[in-house]
Amino acid sequence: MNDTTVTLVGNVATAVEYRDTVAGAVARFRFAVTARRWDRERAGWTDGATSFYTVSAWRSLGANLAASVSVGEPLVVHGRLRVREDERDGQRKTFVDIDAVAVGHDLTRGTSAFRRTSRAEPWAEPPTGPGVGAQAPPGGGEGDLTDREVPPGLVPADGKDPWTTAAHRLVTAP
Repeated sequence: MNDTTVTLVGNVATAVEYRDTVAGAVARFRFAVTARRWDRERAGWTDGATSFYTVSAWRSLGANLAASVSVGEPLVVHGRLRVREDERDGQRKTFVDIDAVAVGHDLTRGTSAFRRTSRAEPWAEPPTGPGVGAQAPPGGGEGDLTDREVPPGLVPADGKDPWTTAAHRLVTAP
């Protein structure tokens, strides 16, 4: 199949809407992409027109997206471009949708802390050992998994998450 794949850099324009459907779970949101150009006369950047896309993310990508993304956050979206036409109120309208394959925060505009989700694999034995089913360490900073159960195997034996600690130092550096 010859799908057109695109990579867009922009901002989340609407709240992520997450639904369980017959075809599987899906998350949808509107995505704003504004072209920026260097203006020689003004010696500065100028905003161009803003394009809006409806982004759909299915299954685990949709669930992770709904848990990770808020309005206004800068993202990079990679996926299949879908253009459709519809008639509404007697006028033909064109809609541009993206079926997302990958979505991530735009790290040129801020920092992010990644947390791997656990996948339930029916053929795998449940993990055992130190840190399995442990609670997040007390006194966590912003973005920590405090007051929620940590997925099995994500917390080291000493109960301290080195990635969260390092990210917290970056964000709160003087």
